[in-house]
Amino acid sequence: MNDTLSLLMNHRSIRKYKNTPVTDEQLQAIISAAQMASTSSNVQAYSVIAVTEPELKKELAELAGNQAYVRECPVFLVWCADLYRLQQVTAEPLQGRASYADTTENFIVATVDAALAAQNAAIAAESLGLGIVYIGGVRNRIAEVSKLLGLPELVYPVFGMCVGVADQEPGQRPRLPLESVLHLNGYAKVQSVEAVKAYDDVMQAYLLERTGGKKDTPWSHVMADRLAEPIRLHMKVFLEDKGFMRK
Repeated sequence: MNDTLSLLMNHRSIRKYKNTPVTDEQLQAIISAAQMASTSSNVQAYSVIAVTEPELKKELAELAGNQAYVRECPVFLVWCADLYRLQQVTAEPLQGRASYADTTENFIVATVDAALAAQNAAIAAESLGLGIVYIGGVRNRIAEVSKLLGLPELVYPVFGMCVGVADQEPGQRPRLPLESVLHLNGYAKVQSVEAVKAYDDVMQAYLLERTGGKKDTPWSHVMADRLAEPIRLHMKVFLEDKGFMRK
């Protein structure tokens, strides 16, 4: 196993940070690495907002579900799918031709671009000895987050990311068996589902250890509870109001 694979395989979500600043040089290196991620047709349809101002982080922490680590981390990155920039800079070259910036396909392109760039940033941060955790909670009250950050039309916050020096050493959460994820030359329906049975046992043991015997819910049951909960049903209306997916 080489150094890159070792770094990838050692990932852990960090939710407690030391009071150590992330330097400008580190931040610039992290975002520069993010920019080298693959991007569909070189569209580069994303932007990232680095939040360091304490009061602004405090407000974002509240909007994201009162997650203390959003407030406490040195830098909170908000990764945005961004078609606004594309819309603006192409207005003149289009010379009156119809623009399809607001299609569902371009919404997917922008969202995927943001995710790919963010994961590059995560690996870059970890290579510098920093820790990260993704924060989907920015979508809990997404309209308020967007207003707070001044996001224009055709820009939405996909997720946040805490970045800083770790002040904890959490255990590593087990992942699904490879057999459930890797399909050769076509989708293996039986294999995909059957492998989860063993994973349920692994997750029960993990939770028992992590919670000191208080929880042992199988992964499939945890996922069932998640699917039974109506989460962020406001997203479709919000995205359409922002100008996405109109075609």
